[in-house]
Amino acid sequence: MSQETQHHRGLFGQASPILVYTALFLLLAVAIYPSAVLAQQTNPLASDPRAAAAGGVIFRAQCATCHGADAKGISSIDAPDLTLMWTQPGISENRVFSRIQEGVPGSIMPSHDFPDIEIWMLVSYLRSVAVSGATEEFGGNAENGAGLFADFCADCHRVGREGGSLGPNLGRITLRRTQAALRSSVRDPNSTIGRGYKPISLTTVGGDTVIGVIKSEDAFSIQILDSDQRLRAFSKSELISSDRAIASLMPAFAERQLSEAQLDDILNYVHQQQ
Repeated sequence: MSQETQHHRGLFGQASPILVYTALFLLLAVAIYPSAVLAQQTNPLASDPRAAAAGGVIFRAQCATCHGADAKGISSIDAPDLTLMWTQPGISENRVFSRIQEGVPGSIMPSHDFPDIEIWMLVSYLRSVAVSGATEEFGGNAENGAGLFADFCADCHRVGREGGSLGPNLGRITLRRTQAALRSSVRDPNSTIGRGYKPISLTTVGGDTVIGVIKSEDAFSIQILDSDQRLRAFSKSELISSDRAIASLMPAFAERQLSEAQLDDILNYVHQQQ
């Protein structure tokens, strides 16, 4: 067994067929791509489907502790959902490479001294699991949608500088979610509740009930945005109970309340604000 394969056995634990495959692919890639190529601005492995598979093995061994095995993050340590990373303005494969290599100052993301080729494999993997937003054309009338958004959505949702904060900011939402997913969120908001918007009902020792969405929590305290959109913090010692099994604070809009045509208008408006 080569020194490189032994390195990956030590890195990942007991070698398995997929780890051996990863190590062999790594050896092959090192032989094919000289260091000058690996240091270029774009991913030299982008056209090789094996790179994403190998990057997934490295990711689960080295990154999943913070970002989850599915790359969607772990809320308890405020690690971001990396499947959404590619929707950020100005993001590029080279910038992702630099973030992995250099870390993110002021965050828990450290720098890494992985060989360049392993970082490019990680970039390939992250590209392969990236979410894809709406690709189909939007129907409806965006001008009508602006008024409908103000009537039905703006109390809790923000687009640009306008709107509330109880629900997710819908800026650039069509880059992250399909039209079908957005429609489902409107008709059945309990189907998917994003991190930072999990509903909770708290009862204090004084007998007050406070309903809101969880913003942060540790072993001793919890911070929520209440239904009046006030940020409030509670020590857990002052709570009698906390109920996390309540429904989403967003109401479900049936077609009799919001027609398909009206929903088309709203989605078109939101899409135009990206």
